[in-house]
Order: sequence, then structure tokens, then C-alpha cells
Amino acid sequence: MEQSTFARRGLLAAVIGMGLLIIVGTGTLLAVIAHRMSHHARALPPVSLQPVAEKTIVLHEPAGTIIGQISWQNGSVLAVRLTGGGPDRIVLWDTAGRRIVGRLELAP
Repeated sequence: MEQSTFARRGLLAAVIGMGLLIIVGTGTLLAVIAHRMSHHARALPPVSLQPVAEKTIVLHEPAGTIIGQISWQNGSVLAVRLTGGGPDRIVLWDTAGRRIVGRLELAP
């Protein structure tokens, strides 16, 4: 009989210990997250917001043109779907060469 009492006490001690570990671990995790959220701005390197003219591309489109969707196609080619200012169209832009490589106008 003493053996089963000893096993029960051991099991109870293990359950209480694991519960304490869960509480301490959760508290530590929340403290680390709160610390990182409040101090994240100091760790980021400064970002330059000056425009770079040589990397700018100008799409000569009519007034009222809206970019509907952008997706990468075939590595360095960017497909841009334009709506408004005329019929819908897709412009293929080679980002490596910084030039328009194709244009597809969609019928209304």
C-alpha cells in the first residue's frame, strides 16, 4: 500500500512541476515578445528614402490608368495589368533591362 501512495505523490509532484513550468514559460515568452515589440525600432538600420532617378521607369499611359495587378513572370519579367484610360491591357516589363518588352491589349 505504501508503494501506491508513493507513486501517487510522485505523480502529483510531477503534474504540479509541469504546470509551474508552463506558467513560467508562458510568462517568459510574453515578456520577450513585449520587450522586442517595444525595442524593435532601435535595432533596424536607417533607411534612405531618397528617390533614385536611374532606376525609375515611366509608363506613358493615358490619364485615369490604374494598376490592377502585378505579378512576376519568367524570372526578371514583371507583368502589370492596367485598367482605365482605355481598354484593359497587360504590360511586360523586363526589370533587369529596365525596359518594356511586351504589351497586350485586351478586347472590351
